[in-house]
Amino acid sequence: MKNIIEKTLNNLRLTKDEALILYNNSDLNFLGYISNEIRKKRTDFNIVTFVIDRNINYTDICVSGCKFCAFYKAPESKEGYVLSFEELDEKIQEAKELGGTQILLQGGLHPELPLSFYEEMLSFIKSKGMRCHAFSPPEIIHLAKLNDLTIKEVLERLIKAGLDSIPGGGAEILSDRVRTILSPNKANTEEWLFVMETAHKLGLKTTATMMFGHIETLEERIEHLNLLRELQDRTNGFTAFIPWSFQPKNTQIEKETASAFEYLKILAISRIFLDNFDNIQVSWVTQGYKMAQVALYFGANDFGSAMIEENVVAAAGVKYRLSVDEINKHIKNAGFIPKQRKMDYTLI
Repeated sequence: MKNIIEKTLNNLRLTKDEALILYNNSDLNFLGYISNEIRKKRTDFNIVTFVIDRNINYTDICVSGCKFCAFYKAPESKEGYVLSFEELDEKIQEAKELGGTQILLQGGLHPELPLSFYEEMLSFIKSKGMRCHAFSPPEIIHLAKLNDLTIKEVLERLIKAGLDSIPGGGAEILSDRVRTILSPNKANTEEWLFVMETAHKLGLKTTATMMFGHIETLEERIEHLNLLRELQDRTNGFTAFIPWSFQPKNTQIEKETASAFEYLKILAISRIFLDNFDNIQVSWVTQGYKMAQVALYFGANDFGSAMIEENVVAAAGVKYRLSVDEINKHIKNAGFIPKQRKMDYTLI
């Protein structure tokens, strides 16, 4: 433990085994102290950033049928939807009126929508003066298979249509053991990483995520972080890492939600282990604003998004909401200066 602590405080990289030892043998306050010290070295400690965007789910129809998802509708369901461009326009205008700078666009793996639909949707959003942070790796892979194209070809067409960056959704836990059980019809670990690496090589920035607290082991969580760190070494294309806890209500998994204690430990370990990630984001959407404030002293430096609209986590029974004014207030009350940013973390 002494050697591990000295390595962390001297900016030396931890191995996976050392990260496990640190997690298992440190109390929460000590992990908070170390992660906070590291944050001071890697970020402007006085500033906490946030982005104003709207999370638009263009369809809830999905062929994947993930056991952890409470949002999707099966293709044969009569309750599923695909947003019209009129509905999309209304949502964009509401976001602009609230100071939004980008649209976070994600949806189910629809079995029939052609690639041209996605291209037209991107072009439409860009014509409204909004940035497009869109389509997680499983969606990209689905489009490639559906249209008999390579990942690179799909990305190049989407970029031409207006794609600016890619969200890190669909990562869950980057372990094929876990993915085979929870989401056998969705992208495997290698595919998820390949989409991100290809995107980075094409000049797109992306985020990375982790949904923990379901059937994964602690070792698999650390391996997830290791795979992200290795890819970041190769491409430096990730702008931020966002861990959040699995929400079990209305899903096919019966399990208690991970505690705030466990959330803070994972957050702190993420800051310590991911030595090539500049930004770690809180998840007030799953934890609430008070725990998000505490997380700013456990390695996080970003308050995430104002999230004008959120449907996926809400479908699992968690409905925290914060306005832009509330985000500013909560950051200030935690002792920091709030700054609005873009996806690439340049300040507005």
